[in-house]
Amino acid sequence: MTQLPLRDIPVVILCGGEGSRFGQMTQDTPKPLLPIGPEPILMHIMRIYALHGFRKFILCLGYKGMMIKDYFLDRDLRLRDFTLNLTNGSRQFMGQSEPLDWDITFAETGANSQTGARMRRIAKHVDAPLFCATYGDGVANIDLTDLVRFHVSHGKIGTLTGVRTRSQFGELRCEGDSVRAFVEKPPMENLVNGGFFVFNREFLDRIDDDPDCILEREPMVGLAAEGQLKVYDHAGYWQCMDTFKDYRALNEMFDAGDIPWKSAGPQG
Repeated sequence: MTQLPLRDIPVVILCGGEGSRFGQMTQDTPKPLLPIGPEPILMHIMRIYALHGFRKFILCLGYKGMMIKDYFLDRDLRLRDFTLNLTNGSRQFMGQSEPLDWDITFAETGANSQTGARMRRIAKHVDAPLFCATYGDGVANIDLTDLVRFHVSHGKIGTLTGVRTRSQFGELRCEGDSVRAFVEKPPMENLVNGGFFVFNREFLDRIDDDPDCILEREPMVGLAAEGQLKVYDHAGYWQCMDTFKDYRALNEMFDAGDIPWKSAGPQG
């Protein structure tokens, strides 16, 4: 498979979950719109891809999807000064808006659909032989250019990004029933799924349209069983916003000017 220019490769972002672990915070706001600094985490994710030249995005909407549509439709209203003529309702914006050369497809994929079904339902919008995909809640300084290059080089159907993380718990080092040492949240030995994928388009035909189809189960387990799934080892920064603790930590980093995912451009 010949590698396409990155600007022609669609980026599918799963934005439809309820974010139930956030409680009150996501009762009125979908998780991808929770802010990191002045912008929602969804914009941070899209900017990571844009740093590499991607410009075609497909947002898989579900829970409070209209709010995500409104965010982009009303972006100038929030960010720019304007004069409103109450006689005819016309608006005259002042100054220059940020030039974002993006095409965004807003796809309704079901209020309660699981991740696999959401991805299957955007198949009609994927008009390229391969596509990228990610979740609407994770950031990294990943070299996406190299990720796509790796995917094309191995010729398999799918690539997922493996990342290193730490255990949530301290670890006991024991001899028999005696504790000899206590290691505070040690690094995990195995890679975990970092959520930055590249797939050949044919993968979409393998996914069941059942609303309960979960991407990480039958579809990807099937690829792995057939030897059609490779892992790209990302040793750099990665963080998902899975809990309120993660949300707070990301905002504390942003406020301190420590924003490693902003350095996610091509590494050479």
